[in-house]
Amino acid sequence: MACEYIDLVLRDIRLRGYSIHTEKTYTYKIRWYIRYISLRHPQENGKEEVRDFLSWLANDRHVAPNTQRVAPNALVFLYHKFFNQDLGHLGFTLAKQRRYLPVVWQPEEVARILAQVSGRNYLILDLMYDIGLRVSECLRVQDINLQGCSLMIRNSKGWKDLNVLFGESLSDLII
Repeated sequence: MACEYIDLVLRDIRLRGYSIHTEKTYTYKIRWYIRYISLRHPQENGKEEVRDFLSWLANDRHVAPNTQRVAPNALVFLYHKFFNQDLGHLGFTLAKQRRYLPVVWQPEEVARILAQVSGRNYLILDLMYDIGLRVSECLRVQDINLQGCSLMIRNSKGWKDLNVLFGESLSDLII
């Protein structure tokens, strides 16, 4: 029952034009929910079971706050969009996001790592460190302006184009 049912939900998510990442996370959370309600059909359940499930995730499973944000969205999609059934206000509050200090490497540590690689890998790591590019952005470099020491990165995070400046030391590596 669950596999065929999930396929129907997945088809509905795709028809609505949601991203692949959203498809995966929503179907994953809906599977968790179906297992939580002992493989019963979700339409046989309602607001109380959804609230219990979300509390179970937070209190018993100790999932991260981001997971606690995605699970209600997936279940609201399931009930509101797929079943045309309003859940109303669930009365569920999310856990606070834990704050962590970022780990910052010292320049000597970065130099030791860069000394271990060469060629294309060195260039990618150096771009990431010097300019602050993400891995996916290093793979999206389209236009290189050696005279102006700039790179054009197409479809970066948020599908925006970036024009990034780099130092003259990198221009020798790019050639």
